[in-house]
Amino acid sequence: MTDSTQIRNIAIIAHVDHGKTTLVDQLLRQSGTFADHEKVVDTVMDNNAIERERGITILAKNCAVSWKGTHINIVDTPGHADFGGEVERALSMVDGVVLLIDAQEGPMPQTRFVTKKALALGLKPIVLVNKVDKPGAKPEAVVNAAFDLFDKLGANDEQLDFPVVYASGINGWSSLTEGAPGEKWGEDMSALFDTVLRHVEPNKGDPAAPLQLQISALDFSTFVGRIGVGRILQGTIKPSMDVVVMEGPDSKPIKGRVNQVLTFQGLDRVQVTEAGPGEIVLINGIDDVNIGVTITDPINPAPLPRLKVDEPTLTMNFLVNTSPLAGREGKYVTSRQIWDRLQKELQHNVALRVKETDEDGVFEVMGRGELHLTILLENMRREGFELAVSKPRVVFHDVDGVRHEPIELVTADVEETHQGGVMQALGERKGELVNMEPDGHGRVRLEYRIPARGLIGFSNEFMNLTRGSGLISNIFDGYEPHKGDIGGRKNGVLISMDAGEIFTYALGKLDDRGRMFVKPNDPVYEGMIVGIHSRDNDLVVNATRTKQLTNFRVSGKEDAIKITPPIDLTLEYGVEFIDDDELVEITPKSVRVRKRFLTENERKRNKKTGD
Repeated sequence: MTDSTQIRNIAIIAHVDHGKTTLVDQLLRQSGTFADHEKVVDTVMDNNAIERERGITILAKNCAVSWKGTHINIVDTPGHADFGGEVERALSMVDGVVLLIDAQEGPMPQTRFVTKKALALGLKPIVLVNKVDKPGAKPEAVVNAAFDLFDKLGANDEQLDFPVVYASGINGWSSLTEGAPGEKWGEDMSALFDTVLRHVEPNKGDPAAPLQLQISALDFSTFVGRIGVGRILQGTIKPSMDVVVMEGPDSKPIKGRVNQVLTFQGLDRVQVTEAGPGEIVLINGIDDVNIGVTITDPINPAPLPRLKVDEPTLTMNFLVNTSPLAGREGKYVTSRQIWDRLQKELQHNVALRVKETDEDGVFEVMGRGELHLTILLENMRREGFELAVSKPRVVFHDVDGVRHEPIELVTADVEETHQGGVMQALGERKGELVNMEPDGHGRVRLEYRIPARGLIGFSNEFMNLTRGSGLISNIFDGYEPHKGDIGGRKNGVLISMDAGEIFTYALGKLDDRGRMFVKPNDPVYEGMIVGIHSRDNDLVVNATRTKQLTNFRVSGKEDAIKITPPIDLTLEYGVEFIDDDELVEITPKSVRVRKRFLTENERKRNKKTGD
């Protein structure tokens, strides 16, 4: 058992893309975790396929390094507010946080989100200003901005007196003092390691007290079953030890026996004969282990309160796929299979809520935001699931008989030439300008408070308005009374009138009607949406039309039909694009959009009854 004074538990928290995962790579390398000859992949902590593709951290992960005889457990947390459930769980395991801030961008909304959580838990931050060697870096201004942010978030005097470390994560050096621009300020990461040892307090739990281990994450192994991950607050845990599992102070204890106890070393897990206060451990052998439960002593139980997680703000319906192409590409297609998969997700995705609806084969799934829900859908389709989903809707709260809706704080960094269009678009979506700050280099930062409803489907419009050069992020800011109606999609859609295969000839005839989602040889069916209409009304079109053959030859140039390349219909784009009467059909190989009612007669009938 490691002496608790020789253990430090830290979380590295930051905004998306400020270099957090790259920094952890360097800490692992420089602490001797990897042998000199070992080939190490970049962003070694982002081992999930979707994380690698998108360059974001989704799941909180653990690793450990040794520095000057001290065992440092590092938790790499997601920077996106949609994965707040992961952040909250990770922070429950640590005694200090390293807040990493980009030296050019400064504190961003997601920085605010994770920092607020950390300060509320009484954790003392170490501010790490990263990428200080970038052109345009403003380390001093960033430190001042961090102080202002802490002050706004209600930090106490101790938290405001934070140590500062300057670093270049990608180049592997850190420094306690600011150096000259363009020069190297430090040799290695020792300044950061030493600051962690000096400023993060070791756990003061008593190894002889009744065991208190709160489970903050779950894993699974086909050999040992469910694995619980958490930090020991007090007491000692050993393999083959009898324990009880409790969901809170008033819950009924459930008996269990620990099989194995493991700790982290580098990225590996190693079995130990016992573990004590401050250690982050993995245990198996207990079937009833869930996130938030306390593993405690059966004779003197000391359960902790369950972990609290912010409520979801967005909801979608997950439906069985009923399109004419259903069942061709997916392995799991029934309502029972979809329901079982969602129940499995609930075991570790604490920010998710799932419930059955009155309609057969329709489940309501609530999450933190579009990204949170679309990552779940992306995982499901990769596993072989086939389903349909509705347009996202916000979760309203009733406060004293008044309908309240979630409000988001949005930060948009745009070029000054695009500022007018972005401000107009956010204004139309009931956005309220809070702050506007030019950076002096042709870009401006806009801060808005806007109903969450107004952001559904906005990211594509934002990318078009800024020609792909804008950066936007948002964070939940609270509930306020309903802000009134917000206009929907401005364009109608092109709907296929029959089933078959798309022909180049048909696409050529439809090219001037709008932008298409389909390409030649794609299968279509009646009611499937094949493109965006250039006008504001829906139009039923013949997408399977072929050229009538005659006995007359024509010059070859007539056969060379020019068509505009189709829009790349991704899962995110589809979810943002659809209207209330439409669905996204998701299979392992395809993403399609369709009308909820496929035939024109059904749509007319439903419109009449709806009116």
